[in-house]
Amino acid sequence: MDLDSILARKHQHPVDSENSLMDIRVSLLSSDISDKRRCMVWKLLLRVQETSAAAYVSLVSRGPSAMYDKIRNDAFRTLATDEQFLESVTEAMLIRALNSFIWISSPEGEANDSVDEHKFRCLLRAWFPANGITYVQGMNVVVAPFLKVMPEMDAFFAFSTFIWKQCPLYVQPNMIGVHCAAKLVDLCLKKLDPQLYYFLLSKGLTANIYALPSLVTFSACTPPLDQVLLLWDIMFSYGIHLSIFFVIAQVALMRDELLASASPMKLLRKFPPLHAAEIVKITRACMRNLPPDLYDQLVRHATDASVAKQLSIATSVGKPNANNEIPAYLTRAL
Repeated sequence: MDLDSILARKHQHPVDSENSLMDIRVSLLSSDISDKRRCMVWKLLLRVQETSAAAYVSLVSRGPSAMYDKIRNDAFRTLATDEQFLESVTEAMLIRALNSFIWISSPEGEANDSVDEHKFRCLLRAWFPANGITYVQGMNVVVAPFLKVMPEMDAFFAFSTFIWKQCPLYVQPNMIGVHCAAKLVDLCLKKLDPQLYYFLLSKGLTANIYALPSLVTFSACTPPLDQVLLLWDIMFSYGIHLSIFFVIAQVALMRDELLASASPMKLLRKFPPLHAAEIVKITRACMRNLPPDLYDQLVRHATDASVAKQLSIATSVGKPNANNEIPAYLTRAL
């Protein structure tokens, strides 16, 4: 089914819009798209409801947020070896988008909201009333693909929608959603490939040791960026829980080398370059071979705090320091 013809459709009823969204999802399984189309498609799949140039300009004009120094320190190393990315996305763009995100996410900024800012803030809180969202290391890598694909203003609204609506537990001070994701990687790998799971476990390797950078960034920390975009096409189509399968697939692609290695962490310390088609193929196989209760936890882990309790993960686990930093060895990976 031709993507351009789907995007050209006019709809009068919500059910027709939903049918077209499903057609887009199916189309993305078999066809690539340009960045121009990807901007539109990502906004549709993420259901970005609000964009306001006035609101974004106002947020930018507020100046440094409480997390500005941390954002600035991280921004300069974002995808620093990707020349194509660096040609189109500047450090200043990264800083503006992330700093504005902190202003719109922080209660401290609410008193100075314009009408448009207040409207967007209320929309975000409707998705995740618990608040607590902050800047955590790795967010600079997550916003990067948005800025590569979209104009800066659109990237800000799409990124903010993605974080608040789809993965708010990933950016809590304790990063509880990420720790749930790591536990789910282990549980899924144990179910899907017990030989590999127990081999890694015998070497003291769990997902908390080798997979956190990929989980925090939804695999965007692994080059090349064009393959990240293809993976995100599928992730935005079918749910961010697929990012857990992306990690499992990358490990599966190293399976023979890992099982033959006396020191598998040397291989896992830096994942090989992404091959989106192979990863998606393995992901689809994984989805068909999990029990319903485990799959349900995958679907809910990034938004539903009760999953942490079901997985016996304490809400204080892995709590970062006052600057919301993850450990130094993961900083290098990011």
